[in-house]
Amino acid sequence: MTYDFSGFKKRAKEIGEHLSKELSSIHTGRASVALLDGIMIESYGSRIAIPHVATISTEDARTLRIVPWDKANNKEVEKAINAASLGISVSVDDAGIRVFFPELTTERRIAFTKVVRNKEEDARVAVKGEREKVKNDIVDKEREGIINEDDKVRALEELQKLVNETNDMIEALGDKKEREIMG
Repeated sequence: MTYDFSGFKKRAKEIGEHLSKELSSIHTGRASVALLDGIMIESYGSRIAIPHVATISTEDARTLRIVPWDKANNKEVEKAINAASLGISVSVDDAGIRVFFPELTTERRIAFTKVVRNKEEDARVAVKGEREKVKNDIVDKEREGIINEDDKVRALEELQKLVNETNDMIEALGDKKEREIMG
């Protein structure tokens, strides 16, 4: 009997997708709509992400234009973006809100690469936790007589191979983002 790794593969994919989304929120000196995805505002008694209450467009390489569908949300959007401490500046005008992305200094670039590495490490820790769950399940199945010693060894080797592939994918995502940041 071979062990079913579909649960681990699914979780590894989710971890990779989460990391990718987290990394997209780190700006690289260029205007990125993804940066605003995680910023929530208070609107009509509930917390809603900015893209769900406004039209967001790119004006140029370092400027976003946000036009809330309800003008009453202008102040909430401005307040939420400023509170997020993303290192961007906000300006309100008659047409909506402009978000300016400053040119990245060397210090900011280095700080952002450290953030990328921390997010990478968090993803690796999540993979390690999933690996431990699967490893314990394999050992338990062998103890219960569901699988034999040889199958356990093969399953553990396959698990390690999957973990290595996932860690390689995590590192590739981090390296790509680091190259973007460093220009």
